[in-house]
Amino acid sequence: MSLYEEVVTVTSDYLGPAAQRFIDRQIESHLEKKPQEISPTDLKKLVEWCKVSLALLTQDKDEVDKYAERLSGLTTKAR
Repeated sequence: MSLYEEVVTVTSDYLGPAAQRFIDRQIESHLEKKPQEISPTDLKKLVEWCKVSLALLTQDKDEVDKYAERLSGLTTKAR
């Protein structure tokens, strides 16, 4: 599974079917890349943007932090 697919999978746990569109928008807008082009070095910046954006959608800070932690954990996997 690619890093992009993993990010979408984690995000799906929080946003359901809107996850892919949410992630695509974050990557294209803030990283100025095509979604499938993200690399582990992009993840830190992507996590920060996703965290900010998700916080606009929910007031549950614990869930936002948990989401960011799970995304950040993707960098520890061997690639």
